[in-house]
Amino acid sequence: MIDLDDLRAQAKQDWGNLTGGDVPLVMVGTATCGRSAGSLEVLEALFAETEAQGVACNIIEVGCIGLCYAEPIVCILKPGQPGVCYGDIDPAKAQKLVQSYLLGDDPLPKFALGTFGGGSVEGIPELFETEVLEPQVRRALRNCGFIDPADINHYFASDGYLGLEKALDCSPEQVIEEVKQAGLRGRGGAGFPTWRKWTFCREAPGDEKYLICNADEGDPGAFMNRSLIEGDPHSLLEGMIISGYALGANTGYIYCRAEYPLALERLRLAIAQAEEHGLLGKNILGSGFDFKIKIKEGAGAFVCGEETALIASIEGHRGMPRPRPPFPAVKGLWGKPTIINNVESLACVSHILRNGAEWFTEYGTEKSKGTKTIALVGKVKRPGLVEIPLGTPLRQMIFDIGGGIQKDKEFKAVQTGGPSGGCIPAELIDTPVDYDSLNAAGSIMGSGGVVVMDETTCMVDFARYFLDFATLESCGKCTPCRLGTQQMLDILTDITEGRGQPGDIELLEEIAAGVKQGSLCGLGQTAPNPVLTTIRYFRDEYEAHIHEKRCPAGTCKELIHYEVDAKLCVGCGLCVKVCSTGAITGEFREPYAIDQEMCSKCGLCYEKCPPKVAAIKVISGEPVAEKV
Repeated sequence: MIDLDDLRAQAKQDWGNLTGGDVPLVMVGTATCGRSAGSLEVLEALFAETEAQGVACNIIEVGCIGLCYAEPIVCILKPGQPGVCYGDIDPAKAQKLVQSYLLGDDPLPKFALGTFGGGSVEGIPELFETEVLEPQVRRALRNCGFIDPADINHYFASDGYLGLEKALDCSPEQVIEEVKQAGLRGRGGAGFPTWRKWTFCREAPGDEKYLICNADEGDPGAFMNRSLIEGDPHSLLEGMIISGYALGANTGYIYCRAEYPLALERLRLAIAQAEEHGLLGKNILGSGFDFKIKIKEGAGAFVCGEETALIASIEGHRGMPRPRPPFPAVKGLWGKPTIINNVESLACVSHILRNGAEWFTEYGTEKSKGTKTIALVGKVKRPGLVEIPLGTPLRQMIFDIGGGIQKDKEFKAVQTGGPSGGCIPAELIDTPVDYDSLNAAGSIMGSGGVVVMDETTCMVDFARYFLDFATLESCGKCTPCRLGTQQMLDILTDITEGRGQPGDIELLEEIAAGVKQGSLCGLGQTAPNPVLTTIRYFRDEYEAHIHEKRCPAGTCKELIHYEVDAKLCVGCGLCVKVCSTGAITGEFREPYAIDQEMCSKCGLCYEKCPPKVAAIKVISGEPVAEKV
């Protein structure tokens, strides 16, 4: 039988040699976010330059550290020196890092984000004391960006599978009690207590039970689960094995959308490694417990995030929900008791069993324990993946961690919980990020997607966008969702295109109530939330669209037009060069004019007009004669 203590001891020794040996260690973030920014080209440049210069070093690939705004990211550990994390690296900068820092002693502070691992470098702040990372508490993401996710020994070096060993030394009931004491709530949706869900399944009659990991992650702007899998897949596997043991399940499924090819690649490799080490399969660690994990690729249907639709998809049927009860914990996959948890919930299980419930509850609130990973996106200066203690105010997350609003515009609202969530206005920016506080504000935690909006966002159009998504993703099984969301979408489209009528707001609220009450699954039951919260907090914008045929944010194309202020225009001609319809006319160095009939309202002229000039104005309302 494998001895994990020996494996971990050897892995820690090897890790110490890698990070504190005689040659530098170069870590390149090659998760999906890094690759989209060009990290593979940076990796290739580093290999080529170190070979050309004869530099002895170890270069490894790591996951996403969360600083997505600064990708591609490269971290360098030189012997006897603290690590230095660099951002916005391209192949040319990678060559300079080799020449100036690996060969010489210049750490190139102008490229650096911060140092880590103790000590300091002149001109470079400590990474975890910067505004973006100092408020964060990295627990679920503790390994992401610092270990090679393709090497199980790196996971062993950080006490990997210690939680599993501790769990197997306990009874299943003791494992469930530890999770109960930790206060873990589901990280994928409404925040139902994990231990209670498990208890339903364990107590359900039947010898065969299943565990499903929901890694589908269909919310627009959400990438927490993907990043965790790409950066630390074994934390998920360990959590699944522990959970399977607690439930009395011998088979686990990971339901992951096919649009996550790198995550799937990392999962398959991690499963093979776990099987090779006797951590999956028969008689795990001599405990008599058998557990295997299978991967089911989803086709990207948002409705398959709903438990019964997901189960139908695994069974080979069309992903459509069914009425409940019976709930999956009693009658789920193949008619057997089944538990569905999301990626972060299961990863938290491995941390709880490794460190104990008391450790987990060091952060959070009375009813929302621990930390939560958040995908912070939208009109924020530093978008990325963050992990914060539950109870952290939205203000701190958006302005301290996220750096505030792009171009220093006014903060307007934030959407939490994806299409199922709601919009929280600026006056509620001090709302704590926890399950109950967000619910009280009319939104939800969801899986953790947060979209920040500024003054240029039209809330009516924003609601229309999310309702359009929900309408397209509806499976069509139940009439309230299939027809109700389409009716609401038609009304919102009319409002944003200047055809709104008195009474439309009340009609939206009436249909929304019917959709919420009559829909079969969570998709329909929550689809009206963005509409209802924008009406609740931004009713004046709806009224301006309907009664004044005006878009206060200046974004609804049918309700705005562009004009040139002749007093400000310097005749530079930049607007003419980008106008594809020839609507802009005039002489060079003279004020230009826009032909409203020819203008396609693409907005390129407005974007190209130099900010110091700002001669092109967005006018909400009927066009007037051009000022020339």
